[in-house]
Amino acid sequence: MNAEKILVVDDDLNICELLRLYLEKEGYTVVIANDGASAVTMFRDESPSLVLLDIMLPKLDGWQVCREIRKFSDKPIIMLTAKGEVFDRVLGLELGADDYVVKPFDTKEVVARIKAVLRRTAANAADEVKEVHYDKLSINLTNYELKVNGVQIDTPPKEMELIFHLAKNPNRVFTRDQLLDEVWGFDYYGDSRTVDVHVKRLREKLEGVSDKWELRTVWGVGYKFETKD
Repeated sequence: MNAEKILVVDDDLNICELLRLYLEKEGYTVVIANDGASAVTMFRDESPSLVLLDIMLPKLDGWQVCREIRKFSDKPIIMLTAKGEVFDRVLGLELGADDYVVKPFDTKEVVARIKAVLRRTAANAADEVKEVHYDKLSINLTNYELKVNGVQIDTPPKEMELIFHLAKNPNRVFTRDQLLDEVWGFDYYGDSRTVDVHVKRLREKLEGVSDKWELRTVWGVGYKFETKD
């Protein structure tokens, strides 16, 4: 049996009860919120292992809920969207969602995605301390700390994961699709501009810090963390 607790956030009571039925059958503990404000409160109170988060919610929408949770937690979030538009998926990724499912969904697919995301989270947690150091730069993925000149810089989880992935593979060029697959951890279809957005934000934090390394664009290909002798 699973010990994980799942927070289901949807204002459709029938969907909530359907998901509760299937998830409890799989051994998960399920808690439910029917609006965005309650979701944030319940997340703090219940400390769930994962959140299934609908976008269209009263009080706070799913984007706002995701943004609020990411201010203090990196627990996995799977977005539920009825639209399935590229814009929705990109925005969810930019805000720190780990996966998304388009409505109407197959409940078995939702369960499979939950299991996959939780497996990935558990594997990451079991790894050794993840830390890389360069001149005037320290990236600790275990504690999600980015330090420049010894000063901690506030950095969202996905930006941390992206810069760590690039920095632990210095001078290797990654395409945008590779980064989406290896950093976000699931097959991604649609506009890959979310990688560009994250790189731009990282550059604002890291530009000009040292002349011994650089977050570089390889035109027509992707990005690399370049080190210099």
